[in-house]
Amino acid sequence: MALPLPLGLVPSEAAFLCEMELVTVVPRQRLESIELLSGSTPKLRPPHRADLPLWLAILLKKQRRANIVPPAWLHPDSLREIVTYETAIDVKDWAPPPPPPVRADSRGNSRRINTADTDIVLSPPFLPSCTSAAPAGALPYHWFEFAEMILAHASDDVPSASEVRSLLRDLQEARSAKMRAKITQPESHGEGVTSLRGVGAMELAESRGFVASVAEGIRKIGASAETMRREEEEEHGQDMDDDLSDDDMGL
Repeated sequence: MALPLPLGLVPSEAAFLCEMELVTVVPRQRLESIELLSGSTPKLRPPHRADLPLWLAILLKKQRRANIVPPAWLHPDSLREIVTYETAIDVKDWAPPPPPPVRADSRGNSRRINTADTDIVLSPPFLPSCTSAAPAGALPYHWFEFAEMILAHASDDVPSASEVRSLLRDLQEARSAKMRAKITQPESHGEGVTSLRGVGAMELAESRGFVASVAEGIRKIGASAETMRREEEEEHGQDMDDDLSDDDMGL
């Protein structure tokens, strides 16, 4: 008999989904388009850049057929800015995620393309949050696992890779401490509700067991308090009935 599967994604599954994120590469050899389940890849013509799934970009990097262009948020200056935001500017909320892309019409007007007024709803990995066009100063949904894969397989393409590793470690520690504080003390962050806007996929996968245990503990405490309140109300009601009975007997 198979064991029941855990609720939600585990870290390995989050890392697998991250491999579908689009990343910008600079090809070193010509390569024709490849038919994938998600569609056809662009033709690679050096030195023109192209966006490919992360797993394919890593494969081409291992074969020395392409170099990976890290997104702007993975540069030391951007990570330093995000660490400062997390630890000094806003110690309650996480750094905001990158803004959704916009689409311009023939008149030059632009609008976001993943809002309710359109039929297109984009989410990772279909947002260009890890390509060279991604903005700096904002962490995408798969920021942690993406950075780990890039540093593991294409560290020579990352400027100041050792400093980036150190900043990522500081960022992970700061956000982990913030996650534990917000979950264990939700009442101190406004009406007992904890916002998870800006939390990454790997952070959710790693914290799911801790969050579930805390939520279960809070539920048990609430149920115990409710039981005690009902018992006190019943005892109080019984005492009032006894007093009324004594008064009737005195009459």
